[in-house]
Amino acid sequence: MIEIERKFIVKNQSFKEEIHTKSIVFQGYLSSNPERTVRVRIKNEKGYLTIKGISNESGTSRYEWEKEIPLVEAKELFKLCEKGAITKTRYEIPFGNHTYEVDEFYGDNEGLIIAEIELSSENEKFDKPNWLGDEVTGEQRYYNSNLIILPFKEW
Repeated sequence: MIEIERKFIVKNQSFKEEIHTKSIVFQGYLSSNPERTVRVRIKNEKGYLTIKGISNESGTSRYEWEKEIPLVEAKELFKLCEKGAITKTRYEIPFGNHTYEVDEFYGDNEGLIIAEIELSSENEKFDKPNWLGDEVTGEQRYYNSNLIILPFKEW
């Protein structure tokens, strides 16, 4: 239940030549408190409820609990969410021994493209594709819960 993840800016759109799967994602927050964010997500007609704890000092690791819930329940929970929502396309791209999840944001976060890679340890080595830019792991403004509060277009 500990998520170990690194985040990067995507510097160009060449990643789209390597896409394995593509999903449309809508998400809102029942709580954006950094100590325990509670997220409702609809991804390709499936609902999810996710709770995340506060990140460690490097921003690489944090507690995460996620459960698939019925789509109708996810839609109902959206009615209780804080103001704002995230809309994005998530692309999954296998590279080396890992799969990158690349999020292309829309709405107030249009123009922001972030790649994430989940690792089994904080020191795990991984291959970096040429479209990967600067690392932003631990930079809280890139957290989805913060992109609702201070969207990319306002930076």
